[in-house]
Order: sequence, then C-alpha cells, then structure tokens
Amino acid sequence: MELLRPRTIAEATAALRDGAVALAGGTEVVPLLRDGPLLAARLVPLAGVVPRGVDGRRATPEAEQSHEVGAAAATAAPRPVLRVGAGTTLAELEVDPEIPAALREACRLAASPQLRSMGTLGGNLLQATRCWYWRLHSGCWLQGGDRCHAREGEHREHAFFGNGRCASAHPSDPAAALLALGATLRTDRRELPLSELYRLPRDDDRSTTTLAADELLLELEVPSPDASVYLKAMDRKRFAFALVGVAAARSGGEVRIALAGAAPIPWLLAAPDALDEATPLPGTSYKVEVARTLVDRALEAVAP
Repeated sequence: MELLRPRTIAEATAALRDGAVALAGGTEVVPLLRDGPLLAARLVPLAGVVPRGVDGRRATPEAEQSHEVGAAAATAAPRPVLRVGAGTTLAELEVDPEIPAALREACRLAASPQLRSMGTLGGNLLQATRCWYWRLHSGCWLQGGDRCHAREGEHREHAFFGNGRCASAHPSDPAAALLALGATLRTDRRELPLSELYRLPRDDDRSTTTLAADELLLELEVPSPDASVYLKAMDRKRFAFALVGVAAARSGGEVRIALAGAAPIPWLLAAPDALDEATPLPGTSYKVEVARTLVDRALEAVAP
C-alpha cells in the first residue's frame, strides 16, 4: 500500500482523484482496511492539510442585517457562529467551553477517550455504517446487492426512519448535534448546509453522502443557540454507539430536533409528533418509544 503525503489541499484532492482513500485520525479507516470492507492501494493523510481548531466567534449575516433595520432589531444581540476545522478532534471539542452544549456532549459520549483523542470531526461525520451485515461484506443492498439482509435478519440496532431499501442506522453523535444546531459546511469547492451533506441511498447511487470522491470537507460553521442538549440511549453507560440519540437546539422561538441511530443518515425531526410517521422493523419498534422519551426530555431541557 502506498502512503502519499500531500502538502496542500490541491495536492490532496488530486491524489484522491485516483481512487485513493483519505486518512484523518484513522479510527474508522484503519479497522475497515484491516477487516476488509474498505480496499485501498493508496492512502492520503490529511493532517496538516485540513484545518484544525476553533476560530473566534463572529456574528451571523442574519444577525448583522437585523442590527441595521428597525429600532427593535438594533437592540438584538448578533447570534454568534464558530468556525470549526474538520481536522479538530472530538476530544478537543468536548472540553471547549465555546462549543454549544449539544455538540460538546455528543463528542463526550462518542467512543472511548483514546478514540476521541484521535478521531476528527470530519471523519466522524463521514463514518461508515455499523451494520454488521455491511461490515461482514455480505453483499448487502448498500454494497450493490439486491436485498437488505438486516430487514430479514437481526436488526435490533437498526433504523426506524428512511429504511425502505437499507435499514442501517447512522452512528454519528456529533452529526445529529450539528444537524440540530443548523451547521453549515465548507468543502474545497462549495458551501452547503449539513443537511445537504447526507441523502438516503438510491438504486442508481447507494452512497449516503453528496461528497465527490475527491472532495474534501474542510470546516464547519456552527451557530450558537440559546440552549441545546444531546441525550443518548446506549446498551452500556459509556463507549457505545447510540441506540437512539436526540439533539435539540433552541434559537429564538424555534427548536430543531435531530436523531442519531434512527436512519441511514442523521435524521432531522420536523416536530415531536413526526415520530408517529416512523417505519420501524419488528426489532426496532422499541426505538420509537425510546426516542419519544428522549425527545420529551430534550425539549424540557432547552425550554426557556
């Protein structure tokens, strides 16, 4: 296996055009290479290329504009936004007091201290499904096969939304927190809301993200809400993937709710009663009730 060492973003994206695999913290890529679901002839380390760290607060354009129109608007404080490098580790984010509470807690509850000290935010957002059928390289639908083995087999940890073709559940805690916070992304070629990074897989394209193979996630802009929280139900008290994770963020009169462990992608819940529209499999019905309880607790936590 060849190890390439790009010095610039341009060199990194050029290397990735040849089908190489990007390597950030390695907590996801290395096990996948070891176990077989991921094959790579070349690795492209991104340390020193992708930004790392948290920039100071700045006002959102909306807040700046509101400062300029009307006496009432002029008294409103600008809503601050943090710029977070995609190479920032989860361990760095969980202890930064400037980071919104939901994201700090989502990072704190993700994996073990050792993995959080290595794993990057960008890598965490782009991690592969934990579905055991996919990880066993079983030729499931997500890998190009003709059926989802989880729908017919063991699926206690799987999805209860968006699971018509693939029943895998997205494992990222920070992704749910950032979705509730209304974060936006910057890649080497575009800016987009976090919600547009993900999409449900289709027959003609079974990827769960909209990133091109040679596109690099560089940084995120994270608004600071009035209040936010992340709650997580796990099989163990710590160091386990979410059976259900619930992030809630209140900004002004709006509360956004997002779920982890609920769908093949992080899932934005339109309203608490949208849980009535869930499509659980026989083994995941319990997750809907867990989600109801966590949503109620999250709403209570962020209430004015």
